[in-house]
Amino acid sequence: MTDSLALRSFIPPYILNRIVAHGSEHQRDSAMSTLTHVRTLRHQPGAPSRPPAAAILLQNEKPGTVQRSIYDALGKMLLPGMPVRLEGQPASGDPAVDEAYDALGASYDFFWKVLGRDSIDNKGFALVGSVHYGQHYENAFWNGSQMVFGDGDGEIFERFTRSLDVVGHELTHGVIESEAGLVYADQSGALNESLSDVFGVMIKQHVLGHTADEADWLIGADLLTPRIKGIGLRSMAHPGTAYDDPLLGKDPQPDHMSKFVITQEDNGGVHINSGIPNRAFYLVAKALGGFAWEKAGRIWYDALCDQRLNREASFIAFAHLTIEHAGQRFSAHEASAVRKGWADVGVNLTGEAT
Repeated sequence: MTDSLALRSFIPPYILNRIVAHGSEHQRDSAMSTLTHVRTLRHQPGAPSRPPAAAILLQNEKPGTVQRSIYDALGKMLLPGMPVRLEGQPASGDPAVDEAYDALGASYDFFWKVLGRDSIDNKGFALVGSVHYGQHYENAFWNGSQMVFGDGDGEIFERFTRSLDVVGHELTHGVIESEAGLVYADQSGALNESLSDVFGVMIKQHVLGHTADEADWLIGADLLTPRIKGIGLRSMAHPGTAYDDPLLGKDPQPDHMSKFVITQEDNGGVHINSGIPNRAFYLVAKALGGFAWEKAGRIWYDALCDQRLNREASFIAFAHLTIEHAGQRFSAHEASAVRKGWADVGVNLTGEAT
């Protein structure tokens, strides 16, 4: 199994491996260089650290005010790159730069306005992003200090700044590190990925003003080119149905514990088995109705911030916390809906929480 301190990157290794095995020469080269690079990267867990660059803003002293700085890596793999748009500056005209700037702002606004959280560390951490990273780099990642975005290969993946939920997903990894430090392997790693999907998709829904009924519940819907037979990288509503393509293969996510995948790949299947808690959240949000962030999102956030959440928490342990917080914040009705959501995906709530 890969080291649990491996970098949190959006495209899982099994997709890149498929491209290496079945893609064209250009596609194979792009996927291989991305895969090789991701495997070399590690970061230390814990609170996010500020990148060592003179132009990067310090944490904000006034809560509720976002501070963003966007850099252009100029096709190199050196961070952060050249500063191209700092907080308050007008649009640059480069779509990747401006998409990253807007997405970081939307993510900050969601955490502050909805959850009362002042950036990733809840202390006004300045948000930094680097675009045009590497050559045809097929990923986006949070490295413990900042966001990094590749441009994709143009044949399978579009540029990664196109997808707001992807940006929100990666930034949420920083929130998780600040709060729970969930170990990035096995069930705790799948929870880590699922929580990032949960908040990433809610950030998108918040910007669009979509209720749980109106939302598409897709992660990475804007990433795949028209050549690929798929609607996104993951479906929270129906895990396992996001894509079915000759090149990428079939979406491997299970939607129930009876289909839980035991594997040594992908840090014990963190991007695969996250489909189970993803669907649980979707079911709860749908059952409670309205905007997902009003009830379901608050419950999941309360559970994430609970100091009793173990770094190696199982699905059962997290489920018990969400049920408890649903009752504490709302009522027995919400707690019952949360319990049913977890039960419907096969999480055995009579088991011991760990």
